[in-house]
Amino acid sequence: MSAEPFAFRDPRTQPLPDTDAFRSYMAADWGPVDRHVDLVAGAAQSAAGHRAALSAQFAGRTLVVTSGRPAVRANDTEYPFRADSDFVWLTACQAEGAVLIMTPAGSGHDATLFIPEPAPPGDEVFYGDALRGELWIGPVAGLADWSAALGIDVRSLDLLDRALDALPADALGAGAPEPRTATRVRESGELLMALSAAKLVKDDWEVGQLRAAVDATVEGFRSVIRELPSALSFGGERWLQSTFERHARTFGNGVGYSTIIGSGPHAPTLHWTRCDGPVLADHVILIDAGVEARTLYTADVTRSFPAGGTFSPAQRLVHDHVERAHRAAMAQVAPGKTFLDMRNTAYESIATSLHELGILTVSVDEAMSPEGQQHRRYLPSGTGHHLGLDVHDCAKIGDERYLHEPLQPGAVLTVEPGLYFHANDLTVPPELRGIGVRLEDDLLVTSTGQDILSSALPIDAAGIETWMRG
Repeated sequence: MSAEPFAFRDPRTQPLPDTDAFRSYMAADWGPVDRHVDLVAGAAQSAAGHRAALSAQFAGRTLVVTSGRPAVRANDTEYPFRADSDFVWLTACQAEGAVLIMTPAGSGHDATLFIPEPAPPGDEVFYGDALRGELWIGPVAGLADWSAALGIDVRSLDLLDRALDALPADALGAGAPEPRTATRVRESGELLMALSAAKLVKDDWEVGQLRAAVDATVEGFRSVIRELPSALSFGGERWLQSTFERHARTFGNGVGYSTIIGSGPHAPTLHWTRCDGPVLADHVILIDAGVEARTLYTADVTRSFPAGGTFSPAQRLVHDHVERAHRAAMAQVAPGKTFLDMRNTAYESIATSLHELGILTVSVDEAMSPEGQQHRRYLPSGTGHHLGLDVHDCAKIGDERYLHEPLQPGAVLTVEPGLYFHANDLTVPPELRGIGVRLEDDLLVTSTGQDILSSALPIDAAGIETWMRG
């Protein structure tokens, strides 16, 4: 007997009966469902203010910003959807496949949001689409629900093509890739830069969201430290990673970026997101993690903990040097100061420490010169970044503005110097090899200086040891 030709069949979407009787039966006798939009108080008002600010910069220009589509994880499965940050900043909406069009009107713009409509039981999508049908994924909000929650004109995505056909040729685009706009609206570097720059100063509501994300992150660190006995006995880095990520999902949307947990010789690896190594009592554990709030604003905090509860003399020596750089750099975060002031202070302090430790054989001045930079072997990363809807917020404004523009009250940024001594780095004294320490805090620039949002976590080695015992 010859084999039948191979045909792939999606196990979730076995062919359903294609009969009038079945379609009629599927459409009948369904009760009402909850379609309300679960929106955090103040989100719509903040987004309206953002649209007004952007409108003032682009008088007479049509703007199109897209939310994006889920990314394919493997084969026919997708990653959980996360809307584009610029889109969320302008709308407070997290619907997939949505499009915002801001059309010039008078001295400002009219905003229209195009969103997929729910497919009711009488629609074959309801039961026939495993990725979008409500029988598979649950109820979604309707157009009127979105409009009431957001305070914006909301229309069916079915009307988008007609709206796109009516756009002027010079319409400017931003947001995540969207097939329906790709051939009709050009992505605008000018618009992307303006959106990035507008986020340099957060409004009061945004600051509140970042405070909440940081507070949840600090509690997540507590949860991780409580699980150290399990990590030491059997779970290792994976156990600690999953502990934080469970906490982030419970008290927020999830994690704001891939969690970094590096124990012992993994701690000097800047982005150790594999989190698949053991945890031993004599290790330093570097934890870089952030809770993303349900509004998508994220924290970004790092501490280095002694797995056994007490730093060894060598570990404490490295930690003390990083703490010195961290405090010096944070002191440079204030109105009128620049990002470059903070960064250079951190680098100079680290270079000085490396010279004092006998690791850096050139002078601090030579290391800090453009022709030197030897200290960057042990601190190859930056020393901070702006923070907001993106963990690396405001990144598209260009180096000149990012580094040199004076900080203003309402800016939120991280400060994160470190020392990374790899286990196989022969330029490092043997007793310091395999030690990686980073300290990272989230700071709000105020009118008089700064507010360390993550101050509930100690910075000094003795304070960290005491906090762990608590």
